[in-house]
Amino acid sequence: MMNSATLMIFIPTFIAVSVTPGMCMTLAMTLGMSVGLKRTLWMMAGELVGVAVVSVCSVVGVAVVMVRYPEFFTVFKWVGGIYLFYLGVQLWRSRGKMSLSAHKGVARIPPVTLMIQGFVTAVANPKGWAFFIALLPPFIAYERPIVGQLVVLVGMILVIEFCSLLLYALGGSSLRALLQQEAHVKLLNRIAGVLMMGVGVWLALG
Repeated sequence: MMNSATLMIFIPTFIAVSVTPGMCMTLAMTLGMSVGLKRTLWMMAGELVGVAVVSVCSVVGVAVVMVRYPEFFTVFKWVGGIYLFYLGVQLWRSRGKMSLSAHKGVARIPPVTLMIQGFVTAVANPKGWAFFIALLPPFIAYERPIVGQLVVLVGMILVIEFCSLLLYALGGSSLRALLQQEAHVKLLNRIAGVLMMGVGVWLALG
């Protein structure tokens, strides 16, 4: 297990990093606007699984190998980025499953689709891998059993990350409620579309 002094340093450090606007937080806000808070929770579940995978790999050293061979990410990044950009274009045009309709609301997107979006966004970002490689190992005492320390660290990371995602998704959902009148639906779709396209470009070129 980890000592309290280490936790007192780690917790505020990761909170500061997690609440900073980034790719996953932008996606959470965008989906909060386009599909609502409840359905955004599915994306958040996928994103948290991705964060857990990256965190564990960073500690056990797998991520070091992956960062040294960035071509591993190329296809994954571009496919994910192009898909998110396509969704953004559909939102801008007020078309597709994610767009808000003035009369019918939002079509039901399969939860697995939202989970995949979150997972891909978390795992396909090389900067995220590099960040966890830099952040996590210094907090691990490798002369002691790693499993217990890893459970504590990853558990705290997921709680903090979930709270940050929820904050951004709530912000998007609140904006959605303000702009859901028929006259503002197109504006809402365009705002969400621009953000989604931005996340797609960010993911592909990051």
